[in-house]
Amino acid sequence: MDLILKYFPNLTPNQKRQFGLMRELYEDWNLKINVVSRKDVEELYLRHVLHSLGIAKVMTFPKGSVVMDVGTGGGFPGIPLAILFSDTQFHLVDSIGKKIKVVNEVQTGLGLTNVTTHNMRVEDVKLQADYIVSRAVAQMETFVYWTEKKLKRKSAFQVENGIFYLKGGDLSEELAPFPQALSYDLKDYFEEDFFDTKKVVYLKL
Repeated sequence: MDLILKYFPNLTPNQKRQFGLMRELYEDWNLKINVVSRKDVEELYLRHVLHSLGIAKVMTFPKGSVVMDVGTGGGFPGIPLAILFSDTQFHLVDSIGKKIKVVNEVQTGLGLTNVTTHNMRVEDVKLQADYIVSRAVAQMETFVYWTEKKLKRKSAFQVENGIFYLKGGDLSEELAPFPQALSYDLKDYFEEDFFDTKKVVYLKL
């Protein structure tokens, strides 16, 4: 929790409470339904929560915007972002039922009212979002193919509709088909070694 406050010192008391509850909730539910490795639970705030919040270092989701987290797994990056941006509606999508069950229980435990879950493939989701977020669920070209029809065509906010994708390593080849993509190194925002090769990619379509 100190790690989150180190980089996000202006959290409200309720946000501090919610972030503080995350470890207990994930430890509890991970014993019942294994969705995160033991090592990752031990380093939950570094490997999952702060990593998810890397998107918040390059994007402030506007009040009233709609964000879709595709392949949310155990709720990342959607849950941490939903805590931070309480005036934004988040739709967390995953085709694996046990993962969505954990997300639902964590959402309830945190008292998040701006999160809706969808246990289905993204292609089957019957809504569109202003922004899509995800953590490396596929190569960018494949991910764009899955999701491009889920973005609203008309941008209603200053930052144009698009994808915010957490990826790692050398992305030059993967992003070659998308010359408009912007890449942000998370090591510029977080000093921990874990972030040395991690990036946020913003792709407007």
